[in-house]
Amino acid sequence: MKRKLTAILISLLTLSLVLVGCGAQSTDNKNGSTGTKKLKVGLSQNTLNNPFFVAVKEGAEAEAKAAGIDLVLTDAQNNPATQLSNIENLIQQKPDVLIIDPTDSDAVVEGIKKANDAKIPVFTIDRQANGGSVLTHIGFDAIKSGNIAGEALAKALNGKGKVVEIQGIMGTNVAQDRSKGFNQAISKYPDIKVVARQTANFDRGQALNVMENILQANPDIDGVYAANDEMAMGVLSALESAGKSGKVKLIGCDAIDPAIAAIKSDKMAGTIAEPPYFLGKQAVQIAEKIVKGEKVEQKIILDSTLVTKENVDKVKTRD
Repeated sequence: MKRKLTAILISLLTLSLVLVGCGAQSTDNKNGSTGTKKLKVGLSQNTLNNPFFVAVKEGAEAEAKAAGIDLVLTDAQNNPATQLSNIENLIQQKPDVLIIDPTDSDAVVEGIKKANDAKIPVFTIDRQANGGSVLTHIGFDAIKSGNIAGEALAKALNGKGKVVEIQGIMGTNVAQDRSKGFNQAISKYPDIKVVARQTANFDRGQALNVMENILQANPDIDGVYAANDEMAMGVLSALESAGKSGKVKLIGCDAIDPAIAAIKSDKMAGTIAEPPYFLGKQAVQIAEKIVKGEKVEQKIILDSTLVTKENVDKVKTRD
């Protein structure tokens, strides 16, 4: 009888220890999943072979570090197929939010729809998408920037002269709208004639080649509008080789560091400040708001301002 009682007591003791252990394990798991999960944000960039987008990355990284956010970055190298693959890989990592800067406004739609199907909140920055469901878009008013550039070039030329327009990637709304805004403004000046209009896909090397060819056919131009500063740097190289640096009025867009330096040295007449560093920071801030369930505007437009030698020292492009 004593043996049976002892066996029962041992069984009960063992069972109680197991239950206590299970209870403790359950509590530990609960504590580990509440309040300690690190926010993960995916950022699919169209390229990192451009100072503008490098600055976007740096701004996003700075904000993510300050906020304790795990930021996962990819580089599409200006290839829509690569960007789709990058987006698919980011989706597999199950980010809390996905940020996309499209290589192409149409081609990116498939990737956005895949994020929609995976129930991952997604929004775009800089360049817009022509489909899919996005929570918001953060960028600049590209038509306004083009308008400012056109007016600035007209002013620099005193309302007359021969000008050239170097366009960006025309599959993006940014390139289309900057061109539209520029031509709206320049058309107000009957004594200004656009003698050449070619795309260089936002690329410095392509802009150099395009500008060299244009100068052969039009050696007496007075001004150039390049739809981004990276192309403006290519144009500037071509002008320098032709002995026309400082003589031909050059306007760019983005206010990247090389353009700021060129303005200070009178090699560029101006640029339109669209500071990419702050675009990257704001993108991460908006991602955090979305995860917290806070309301965000359907479109967030950042300010664009003209930078010339008169105000170049006052322009803030970083913290």
